[in-house]
Amino acid sequence: MALDRSPTLNSLGFSKPPSETRVVVAMSGGVDSSVVAAMLSDEGYDVVGVTLQLYDHGAALAKKGACCAGIDIHDARRVAEEKGFPHYVLDYENIFQDAVIDEFADSYLAGATPVPCIRCNERVKFKDLLETAKDLDADCMATGHYIQRKMGEEGPELHSAADPTRDQSYFLFSTTPEQLDYLRFPLGHLPSKDDTRRLAAKYGLAVADKPDSQDICFVPNGDYASVIEKLRPGAAEPGEIVDSTGNVLGRHNGVIHYTIGQRRGLGIGGLSDPLYVVKLDVDNHRVVVGPKDMLSTRTIPVREINWLGDEPFASKDEWPVAVKVRSTRPPREAILRPLGPHTAEVELLTPEEGVSPGQACVFYETEGSRILGGGWIWRGVV
Repeated sequence: MALDRSPTLNSLGFSKPPSETRVVVAMSGGVDSSVVAAMLSDEGYDVVGVTLQLYDHGAALAKKGACCAGIDIHDARRVAEEKGFPHYVLDYENIFQDAVIDEFADSYLAGATPVPCIRCNERVKFKDLLETAKDLDADCMATGHYIQRKMGEEGPELHSAADPTRDQSYFLFSTTPEQLDYLRFPLGHLPSKDDTRRLAAKYGLAVADKPDSQDICFVPNGDYASVIEKLRPGAAEPGEIVDSTGNVLGRHNGVIHYTIGQRRGLGIGGLSDPLYVVKLDVDNHRVVVGPKDMLSTRTIPVREINWLGDEPFASKDEWPVAVKVRSTRPPREAILRPLGPHTAEVELLTPEEGVSPGQACVFYETEGSRILGGGWIWRGVV
């Protein structure tokens, strides 16, 4: 009988002992990434913790308790000290400003509803930080994201987290196959966030009961307009609130104060039927309102597509998929029709309300948990 001499893989997928496997852990200072670092250190891996300083912590834009604020850097450093692995703080303020914050402001001013967390993952954490991890001779980089990396017949695949209430796949659709080969997500298989906190208590971490941070770290209290006004002084120009035929119903203090689908705070009371923001006409400084049925969308143009399927994206005229058009909404069945290497049209089988340019459209298998990619919704939504 022949002996099985195939190499035994460690928990991160390498055929060598954990002590010989270096892993850089992206540490935000929160409970999730702290647990990842402590767990891998406890398993004997050669852990290096890295925390990014993304903005001036004394500035008005910084939010107390937000990801990558001053207290979080302190918390990440304390975990590293307690567990005995090296920890570095990298100043990425300029990169974050150029790659994330400036585009956020400009997109918002253009009437879009941007998702800066996706750009941060794409342009900072999974790009510059990942290259830094390679410079440190790490075998891989691990994060505290709730998403799963599974090996398929053609290589690593991206799958939704086991806990659908914590799943972060919407924010990670732009992860490329090359990045996925290098990344690890040790928490994605956990049934719930409670399990993460129990692990934090097991490892004696002071952050075990620390509240979750907001996704958008540089937006205090979710007040997008105030952030835009700080970043682009004088950008908010007043204008008219009109219905779909151009009848003036009122005035506003700046398009940046409104989002697609908004009903409250329009300042046009006294009307018999409720009205919603259905379009932001930035060029003419107009907020267009209408009845709820005007928010219904069936066809979505998508660009900057990142494809994670096994077959080439343009190898088929159409793909049956499920799509998410907002992070808080469940996937809906759709037909994905490629128009080019990185552009497509998505036809929703059931119309969605409030689909907005600037949001992401993420593609999933119709059955199963695999993420097939995604792209950015742009003007022309119908």
